[in-house]
Amino acid sequence: MKKVVFASLLAVGVMSATTVLYAQDSSPQAAADGQVQMPAAEANAYNNAISQTDAKAKAAALEAYLQQYPQSQVKAAVLLQLMGAYSTFDPAKTLDAADRLLQVDPNNIRALFAETSLLKTQADSQTDPSQKQTTLDKAASFAQRGLKATKPATISDADWQATQKQVTPYFYSAIGAAALGKKDSAGAISAYESELKSVPVEQTQQPGPILQDTFFLARAYYESTPPDYVKCTFFATRTAVFAPDQFKPSFQPLASYCYKKYHGGDDGYDAVKTAAQANLFPPADFTIKAAPTPADYVKTVLTGDVTSLALSDREFVIQYGTPEQADQVFAPIKSKEVKVTGVVVSAAGTNLQLSVSDDAKVAKTADFSIDLKEAPKTAPAVGATIDVVATFDSYTQKPVVIKMTGGELPAAKKAAPAHKPAPRRR
Repeated sequence: MKKVVFASLLAVGVMSATTVLYAQDSSPQAAADGQVQMPAAEANAYNNAISQTDAKAKAAALEAYLQQYPQSQVKAAVLLQLMGAYSTFDPAKTLDAADRLLQVDPNNIRALFAETSLLKTQADSQTDPSQKQTTLDKAASFAQRGLKATKPATISDADWQATQKQVTPYFYSAIGAAALGKKDSAGAISAYESELKSVPVEQTQQPGPILQDTFFLARAYYESTPPDYVKCTFFATRTAVFAPDQFKPSFQPLASYCYKKYHGGDDGYDAVKTAAQANLFPPADFTIKAAPTPADYVKTVLTGDVTSLALSDREFVIQYGTPEQADQVFAPIKSKEVKVTGVVVSAAGTNLQLSVSDDAKVAKTADFSIDLKEAPKTAPAVGATIDVVATFDSYTQKPVVIKMTGGELPAAKKAAPAHKPAPRRR
């Protein structure tokens, strides 16, 4: 979330933060107008605090007021303004102010929004998975409370609806992130779809958190059991369509993978792009033609010349065919030396585990096990894409692993000798 958006949701003026007016007057008319009576010294301290134009000075003055008048009748209103002031320069103190405000007013939607947004932002920067999930779950709990918050009597219907419209998508986003993090695909799908429905459609087409969450919705469909490749394709494609050019490569691979996984090829994909660009959700008549079953595809592959099959087709037959069909496609390459390109899953001593097929790369599992002639001086980094020249040896079908021996990594090119200029003649 952009800082300016966050601050605008928390920074409220005196009259929008509270309808309370401060006066020494104790006349019947003052009471009828809804004014809160307080001693002149307290009223002066409050008015001094809220009149500060510098956020840091205002926060200091409000803290001083609360310390001097801890039982103030307008403590909630002061804490709300304090939270708004801190939101412009100190996230930690913003959270502290929100905590204090919720102790006084557990239903305060702005404080619940602050807790949700700041905790989700905090989780985004955490690298420990357990800690990250704990923070996301905490953000989601505040978000759930925010969605259930009821309108205070002091806020007009119009102001309440406007506030709800602003904060609701952020609440659903936090709930979706927490669900996705713990593999609760159904919970993530429900939250992210509710988020998309809570905003004008044009906001779903703009670079930002909502478009990013459209991609997370695609991931939730992909990670469902069983995966929903059709909806994964639709939402990942919609994200890629509206993403800026420099970010399209981050989103398009999942869209293409889910489409090919379901359809079996790239043909017809332009129709998906057209539908995803024109619709927020798949229309009733949206369909993708399903690919042949693995068994059907194996039969199709084996009708051709098995000696000239692509490696990806051989691996597919080995994985999904009968033992006899697997032997049929492996026999022509057994004991042959080839170059294989894959992503390093692990490197230990003379053994490399690589992800070579698209399925293996997405799942981050090894489908090739290569024994090297000798251990490299520097082991390839996990996640690096490398070339290995090796000889086909054997395979297992379930899980599919093709084993190779005699592997060699491409030798590093020797640096050209430094050119020394000829000595000058005197």
